[in-house]
Amino acid sequence: MRRRPNPWIALPSLALGLIAAGLAWVVTSVSCELDNRFTGCLGWSITLSLVSLVVVTGGTTVILVLVFQSLAEWREGGDRK
Repeated sequence: MRRRPNPWIALPSLALGLIAAGLAWVVTSVSCELDNRFTGCLGWSITLSLVSLVVVTGGTTVILVLVFQSLAEWREGGDRK
């Protein structure tokens, strides 16, 4: 029997993505303040935050889906024995 994916997997993935986006924003802002050549790095901060959000959320979602799928298969195999 094939199960549907659990939509609750998206919540921790999104939370980790938001944390990564916040960290990217802070690191970019601090590095721009330390380097006097750039007076405004708002564009860089936004870009790196969005990239971090997408990459971390996507990667975490893939990992969590695979983990939950393998746990479901393991439980299903244990029920057969």
